[in-house]
This record gives sequence, structure tokens and C-alpha cells, in this order.
Amino acid sequence: MPIDQAGRPTTGPRSAPPRRRRAVPLALLAALAAGPVAAQTGPAAAPAGPAAAPAKSPLFANPPILGERGASTPRLRGFAPGAAVTAPAPRRTLDLHVRKIAGTLYNPATGRNDQVSLRSYTGEGVDPSAPYVAPVIEVAPGQRVTVALHNDLEPEPDCAGGHAAPNTPHCANSTNLHSHGLWVSPAGNGDNVLVSIDPKQSFTYYYDLPDDHPSGTFWYHTHRHGSTALQVSSGMAGALVVRGNRLPQANANGDIDTLLTNGDGSSMEERLLVLQQIQYACRDATGKIKTGPDGGWVCDPGDVGGIELGPDPTNRYDQFGPQSWSTSGRFTTINGLMRPHFEARAGRVERWRLIHGGVRDTIVLAFRPRKPGAPDPVNLGKAQIAQYLARYCDGAPIAYHLVAADGLTMKAAFKTTATTLQPGYRNDALVIFPEAGDYCVTNEAVVGAASVTQSARERQLLATVAVAPGTPAPDPAAALTEALVAAAERTMPASVKPSVVADLKDGLKLTRFVPHPDIAEGEVTGRQELTFFIKIEPGKPATFEVGNTSFDPKKFDPATFAPRPYDPSVVDRLLPLGGVDEWTLQSAFASHPFHIHVNPFQIVEIRDPNGVDVSAPGAVDQAGGTDTQYPGLKGVWKDTLWVKNLIEKPADFPAKLDSSTYTIKIRTRYQRYIGEYVLHCHILDHEDQGMMQNVCVDLPNGSGTNCGRLLRPDRVSTPRPHH
Repeated sequence: MPIDQAGRPTTGPRSAPPRRRRAVPLALLAALAAGPVAAQTGPAAAPAGPAAAPAKSPLFANPPILGERGASTPRLRGFAPGAAVTAPAPRRTLDLHVRKIAGTLYNPATGRNDQVSLRSYTGEGVDPSAPYVAPVIEVAPGQRVTVALHNDLEPEPDCAGGHAAPNTPHCANSTNLHSHGLWVSPAGNGDNVLVSIDPKQSFTYYYDLPDDHPSGTFWYHTHRHGSTALQVSSGMAGALVVRGNRLPQANANGDIDTLLTNGDGSSMEERLLVLQQIQYACRDATGKIKTGPDGGWVCDPGDVGGIELGPDPTNRYDQFGPQSWSTSGRFTTINGLMRPHFEARAGRVERWRLIHGGVRDTIVLAFRPRKPGAPDPVNLGKAQIAQYLARYCDGAPIAYHLVAADGLTMKAAFKTTATTLQPGYRNDALVIFPEAGDYCVTNEAVVGAASVTQSARERQLLATVAVAPGTPAPDPAAALTEALVAAAERTMPASVKPSVVADLKDGLKLTRFVPHPDIAEGEVTGRQELTFFIKIEPGKPATFEVGNTSFDPKKFDPATFAPRPYDPSVVDRLLPLGGVDEWTLQSAFASHPFHIHVNPFQIVEIRDPNGVDVSAPGAVDQAGGTDTQYPGLKGVWKDTLWVKNLIEKPADFPAKLDSSTYTIKIRTRYQRYIGEYVLHCHILDHEDQGMMQNVCVDLPNGSGTNCGRLLRPDRVSTPRPHH
């Protein structure tokens, strides 16, 4: 039986398809109607009063595409397979502005639109009524994309004259730009996150994509140490899509884009989802976060929510912490939309580009049938959603296939019913709805050890899908194989067509589209070790650290355990250009997503506390409760990876390391680029507070950047011999 917005039974008809694109911005639209867009720039304009709660879920739409300077339309759509690599233009020139924008965000928990004022990206061709998702940047291999970043925010006193404590959150209005996952230079005007673009300053980034850059789903976000979490959680994150048209050849692999077309040659339906957690808060006259009787965050009528540094100098990030997301009462949004509504057709292959652009929640995405007659869930709070899911979304999840991780095509499509996305992750999924009807897009339950919050979480609802009649596809693997074989028959060159088709028929292998060759044991020239750690001592602020050595969980030696917080004045690792390292990754307290810039890595093994490799397809990871995120990752290329440890209480360190530590091995090549860049935990408030290192790739003799002079005195300056 359907329920209404208050959770009461009703027999009313199912909602008609929604027509509104966005539930949030009515107040903003009202403000815009009274004046030009310029009213949103600089200091936030006073927002209009809260608009009425939406009656229907908003219809999903892909984010806007950032237009060329002086133009409002993108140029890369319709980029045909086999066309010249640099067509239609060898350069793209873009402007991106950072502004504080007043608007509203719908809060289903209260049924109100909360007024907010948040830092956001905006630019050419961006819909001003949808301010809290950044525009998409599109680029092709071989192109130069020029992004002029303009910081239009106001100066802040705490940044005047520098900042003495780099790992204390600071400089909320200073920023920069990171092209997460791009294989480009980290130096100078490249993917340089060591520069600070202060208020009223501009800086131009030049991203020169090499001709062999993989096509795929990447993203960009702010990365200014000290305010990264604050700004990303405000919505300063957007998709960066590299669209490739290189067909595979006898001696070179091609772009997966050339295969992902429909059998009739038309473009495959593409869904681009930026998943965000905007955990705004309202503060009282003393600056403290307003809370309700249950401790949850509240905003009273007339309040303006935001994400700002707190007044306590010992806890400037009072909006971030292990339980902050659940305490905030906020909801994960998709492209700025609250529980959007998709429209699809049965049996049609769709490419879902998934980007975790949030900070403080783990997402496990699944599709479950929704019972006929289910009401629109747009206005349901968390308690009501639990009832709704149990009543209407309790069918078995449908199977779908992953074809890329972190933008990099996998060796074979991986069949799954749920995809775990940690902060910074991307996945490309090929989804086929097997039959007409309604579906729920769910964020599945997760165990504490698999979650950013370190706490188990129940199932949540992200969106709904209405699937129109089409061609039934009860076996998704068979339907996908048939569709991709038809596409290959149409688009692949004669020299490789037989092998591409044979691969697809042999377990949906994608051999001809993998961007990087495997790294064999014999190619390894050195080793690196890394340990994440949070030091918690009574009466002292926690410190967030990274170490250059791993540890033996069975024989922990405190004398060799020396992780440290970030020091921006030194380099922690000097890596040789042309070298190939095997890295050992561990955490000694809680779990953390490891991310390294510039060069991706290949996963070799992930051993649980019992020594079992849980990265193989079909493996079972149950050391901390059933967790499906690792099986199938062996051999996969990525740039961000969850490093798991089951210790949740400081008192259990180091006694429980033996029963809690996962040990991960990855391999990477230092190719093409020299210069300084960073590695860090992608729980971004951890990064802001010190869980980061500077690394530097130099010529083997040190003559390229001379960054060896910046090494910490006790760091190893040359790669260790390989054994």
C-alpha cells in the first residue's frame, strides 16, 4: 500500500512523470527573476524566503558542460569513432569562476528548503539555477585544455601574511584546481596542487593531454591544503570526461568509447552522475552548530546554512568527523538533485558514469525493482525512507557490468549487483534494465569496516527509475554481449574485428581497450612502503600521519613505526623517472582511501588479516563483516584505493593489529613527467589535517628538478634494490 509524505497509508494514484528538473532552486529562481546573475557573485546575496516543498522528484539531467570562452555550446559531442584525434580543435579554452552563491537545498527531513550560501564553481553555459554541481569539462587525447581559474571570493583575515600551522584547517577562501586522475604534468601550470590561488587572484592551468592518454571518466576539484574538504563538500567538484575516438589497431589498443555505441551506430545513452555530500550547518550567535533534541543538526527559518571553519581554534573542522555525515541529517545528492527520477527503456544498454565527489560517506550503488503503485519518495525523511525501502524496494538487485575503474578500462566487464564507491572513486557501468517497470537506485547497507564513517549503515534511497517497455533482457550478460558484438561488427577495423568479437564472446573481455600493459614482477625496479595512522592521545588534538615504512602486524615494533604529519617544506619520497615500484600499503588505525596523483597503479593483491588474497574474482572478504568492495580488483588499474584496518578504538592499537590489518600491494611506473606532487588520504578532512606527503619524480641522476635537496633527512633518496 502506498504511503504519503508523512508515512501514512494512501490509495492515491502513482505520481505522474515529473516535469521539473530541479527541486532545490525555487528561491534562487525567484531571486534571479529580480536581477541579473551578477547578484550571485562576490558576497552572497540575501536569499529569498524558503520555497514550498517539491511535490515530485526532479527529473535527472546530466550536469551542464562548461562552454568554450565566448561560446555557450560544447564542441566534443558527436565525436565520431575514427575521426582525427585532435578534431575539432587542438585547444580548448575555458574559464572557471569560484563564487559564493546563495540558494536553497531541499531538506526532506523537515520538508523545507533550507537557505544556504556555499562556495561553487560556475562558468560559460552553466545554468545559474543549479549552482551546487560543477560543470563538466570535456577534452580529447592530444588536446590542450586551458582552464583560467578565477577566485572571486573575499579575502579572509586568517590568511593574511601566511599561516604558521599548515595542518590546522585554514584559508577557507583560498583555492586551486586538481585534475583528479589525469595523466599530465604536475609542474608549473600543469596539475599543480602546491599553488594557492588567493581571493581576487587568477591562475591559468594548461593540461596537455598526451596522444596516448586514456579516454574515460575523471573529475576535478579544489585541492588547496587546509580547505580542501570544506570546499569539496560545498559542491566544488565536477566531472572531467576524456572522450576518445581511437580505434584499436593490430599494434595498439583503442578507446572503449569506440565500442560503446549501439548496434545501429547511434550513441549509447549516457548518464553522468556526480554523487555529493553537502553537509551544511547553521550556527548560533556564538558560532556553534545548531542542534536539535536528538543532537542532529538543524536550521531554523531565516537561518542561512554554510560550510565554514568553526570558532574553536582547536577544532576548526567541527563540521567534519567520523559521525558528522549521519549527525548532519543531510542526504547524498546526484548532480545537486535530491532523489532524482530517471527515465529508461527495457533492454537498452546505458553507460552510467559514476563519480564519488563527496567526502564523508561510502556509497554502494544497486538497482532493485520497485513495486507497482509506490508513491513518489521526494518528501520522505530518513525514518520514513527505511519503511519505504522495506515496503517497495525489497526485490533482489539486478545485475549490471563494470567496464572501467577510476577512468581506466578493465580487462573484462565485471558482473556485479552492487558497486562500492569510496571518496574519489569512479566507475563506468553498463546497465540494462531487464523489463519494464519501476526501479529503486539504492545505497546499500554497509559494514563499519567498509565505511568512511566507521559505522554500519542501513540501506538508503538515492533515486528512482521508470523503465518503459522495450526488449526484455532477462540475462544481462547475454544481452550485453549481443549488443557489444553488434557494435564491434559495425565499428571495429577489419584487422582487429575478429579478436575483439572473440574476446567479447569469451566472458566480455576488453583486451583491445586496456590503456596500460600489466606490470610483471620482473619489471619492478624498487619498492615503496606506506602506512596511514591517526595518533590519538588524551588531552591532545588528533594528528593525521603518513609513514614511509610498513609493519609486521604479528610483531609490531614501535621503534620502527614513525609516521608523521604533512610538512609542506620537504619531500618525503624521491622517485626515479623510468622506475617501476611495488608499493606496500597499510593502515594502523581505521581505514583510508589512498590516492596518488599523476601516475595510476595496478593492484597486485589485497590480503586480509588472515593472509587471504581477497582481490580475486569470487573471493570473500568477511574479516570485518561481509564486504564486497575488494573481490574482482586484482589486476585493475586505479588511482584511489581503500586501505582497510578494522581497528576503530584507540585503545585497540597496537594490540589488535594482528587481527585487523589488511596489506595491499600495488605497482606503478613513473613515466613521462618529472616534478613534485602529492599522495594522501581521500577523506579530505584527513588530508587537510596532515595525512598527505609530497613526492617528487626526478631524472635518475637528480639533475631534472633537484628536488632531492628537499628530502627529509631520514628519508631514503634512492630506490631500494629489488629482491
